[in-house]
This record gives sequence, structure tokens and C-alpha cells, in this order.
Amino acid sequence: MSRDLLVLAHGLVGRSDLPIPEWLFGWAAAVVLIVSFVALAVLWPEPRLEKAGFRPLPPWMSRVLTSRPLEVVTGAIGVFLLGLTVYSGLAGVQSATTNFAPTFIYVIFFLGLVAASVLLGDVFRAFNPWRAAGRAAGWLFGRLARQAPDPLPYPEKLGRWPAAIGFALFAWMELVYSNGDSPEHLAIAAIVYSALTFIAMALYGVDRWIERGETFSVYFNLFSRISAFERRGREIGLRRPLSGLSNLDPVPGTVAMLAVMIGSVSFDGASEGSLWGGIAPDLTDFFGSLGLSPVRAIEASFSVGLIAAIVAVALFYRLGIAGARSVGGGFDTTGLARRFVHTLVPIALVYVAAHYLTLLLYQGQAIGYLAVDPLGEDPSLERTIDYGVIGATAAWYWQVGFVVAGHCAALASAHDRALVVYEKAQLAVRSQYWMLVIMIGFTSLALWLLSQANA
Repeated sequence: MSRDLLVLAHGLVGRSDLPIPEWLFGWAAAVVLIVSFVALAVLWPEPRLEKAGFRPLPPWMSRVLTSRPLEVVTGAIGVFLLGLTVYSGLAGVQSATTNFAPTFIYVIFFLGLVAASVLLGDVFRAFNPWRAAGRAAGWLFGRLARQAPDPLPYPEKLGRWPAAIGFALFAWMELVYSNGDSPEHLAIAAIVYSALTFIAMALYGVDRWIERGETFSVYFNLFSRISAFERRGREIGLRRPLSGLSNLDPVPGTVAMLAVMIGSVSFDGASEGSLWGGIAPDLTDFFGSLGLSPVRAIEASFSVGLIAAIVAVALFYRLGIAGARSVGGGFDTTGLARRFVHTLVPIALVYVAAHYLTLLLYQGQAIGYLAVDPLGEDPSLERTIDYGVIGATAAWYWQVGFVVAGHCAALASAHDRALVVYEKAQLAVRSQYWMLVIMIGFTSLALWLLSQANA
């Protein structure tokens, strides 16, 4: 995370406080996954997530939750929060811990909405400031103009690539850029991103760009597919958890988006460990020898590390898919990778949950006094955080529990999809040998990253 927030994000759970040795956690996780694989093969003979039903909530509840007045109110709240973030970043004290902008963006928005999406569904859609502003502008233009021009058709090959690139840039600013926690720089970035988003919505239409190209809409929507809550038109209802993942349209760029999501968290954890600590100085010296200043040399070396982590995740997933393809069925690797890409969403979730659990619990408390003084100009304001909200041992158990449970969920999603993709049950089970390897690999990486973060 950003430099000042890193103190709160990591290093809170010392290795000496671990309840049992790290290797035992790793072996226990592998055993759980293998047992889960065997149980799925025996007890899950037919697809259950692909054909999951939908049970609407009472009609009055759906009418309220999907009503236009509520949509206007939630959209206005989103626009207000965006405006407050920009204003506090530009006009407030330039401190990452006393200014509203950094904590709101990196903790409440980036992490808090992940939890809200999993628990309540796609809530960001209602509060999305860019969607609200775009729809309001479209309504106003329709009132003033006799006929609004039709938006351009969205290129199918573009898919979710804009969202993936946008998220990579957000991760770069968070993890690499030396001024990534500067309130002013965050405000400027928000302004630039908003301008580009409005231009894209004007070209391709508000809803289409929000669905495919807008980074954070795509990001939170992926997590919301795990939720038991779903919106279908004007109805809100319940579905089987994880079943929303099976309906994910695997357009181009979806695999890249998930690779960036997992790879960026992986690099954040690895950058605190001894492995990267041994590589980074030499890499920085290399870029320094090319004439870069010390700060820019560090940014260049961290950029290489971030890109390498994203590429490594993508290649590892591709390798597992290539192995699954080898069992038969006549599928090409790209097509098979897209069919199973939804199984990476639970993995991305637990990487975020496990790695940033303490940051959300600790620094999330700061939003209370930051909301009272968003500019950070009141020196008399009490700014305290209760670090006893969760202990070191409890944090480790929760983190490991997240990792194991999430990877079991991913394995279940993969097994369910295999039963649909492969005509023969035998091929479906054989293909999952490779998925088991992928899950064990990601589980081991997640646990190793946690040990690095807590080293």
C-alpha cells in the first residue's frame, strides 16, 4: 500500500506471535484442498451453480431498492464523496494520515466496498459517481437537444481491457509511485480519471462503458457475483452463493483483469520480504546507472516487479489451463482459459481479504475523525485508533481461514464448470487435477506472502 499506510497495513503481526509454524499452515491448506477435491468428485456429480435459481425478495422491497428516487439519492452521495475527496486532496493538509483523501480511496473505497460487494451485491452500481453524473448529463442533454446522437458500438475485442489497464495504473500509483499517497496527487489522478471516463461514456454510452470499461465498476462487480444477492431488472432477489460467477461473460481482457488483481496484491506482499529485498537494490542500481535519479530508479525497479508479478500469475493460470486442455475435449487454450476465468474471482477476493485485513480494521477507524475534519487542519481533534480490535494470533487464523476457504470455493466453481464443459464426467474430473495444482499453487503463494508481510 502507499508508504505511510504501509505501517498500518503490515508488520502488525510479528512472526514470533504465530500460533503454529508456517509450514504446518501450508501443509494443512494443501490437505484441505485435496480432501475438498475428492469430496467434490464423489458428492458433486451434477452442476449446481450453473443452474442455480433466483428467489425474488418481497415486491415492495424490490420497488424501494430499485426506485428512481433512491437511485438519485445514492448517486448524489457518490458524487458528493468524489467531490469531497478531490477537494480535500487539493485544499487540505498534505499528509497521508490526516487528510481525508488517501484513507478514503485506499481503505474505505478500495477495501471497504469489496466487503460490501460480497455481502450485499453490486452496491457500487448505485453509488457510482461517474455513472450518476453520466446519466444526469445524458438526461439534461436529452432535454435540451431534440435528438441525442447514438453512441458508437463498443468494440467486442476491447472487452474488459480498458478496465484491466486502468486497474494496473491504479496499482502502480498505489504500490510504485513515490507520491502515491500524496493527497494532491490522488486528487489530480481522480480528476484525470473522471475526465477520461466521461469522454468514454460520451463515445460508447454510459451503461456500456460502466459494464466493460470503467475500472472500478468491473472490479466491484466481479466480487459482487459471489454474493447471495442479485438484481435482475427491477427485481432484487437471492441466489446460491458463487452462482453469479457462472454467468460472467468471459470477454477479452477478463483474464488480464483477474491477473492484475491477483498479481498486484502478490507483489505488495512480496515487496516486503527478503526475496524482493535481495533483488530490488541491484535492479535499482541498474536503473540508476542509466541516469535515473534515485527516486525514479526505485520506481522503475518496483514497476518491473509489479509487471513481473502480474505476468507470473497470468502464466501460471495459463499453464494450468494448458494442462486441463491436454485431457481432451477439443478445446483451445484461450477458450478454455476464458471459460474457467470466473474461478479466479474467489482467489482474488481472499488475496485482498487476507493481505489487507488489518489495514481495513485499523485504518478504517480513522474515517470517523477524517470525516469530521477532511482537510486535516484541526490539531485539537483526537485521532486515535484501537489496535486491540484484533490480536496477532486471531489475525493469522482469520487470514489463513480466508485463504483456504476462498481456494476451496474456487475449486468448487471450477468443478461445477467442468461438469458443464466436458461431456464425459471422467474428463471433467481429470481436468480438475490441473485445477487442483493451480489452487494449491495459489494457496501456497498466498500463505508465503502472508509470512513475508509479517516477517
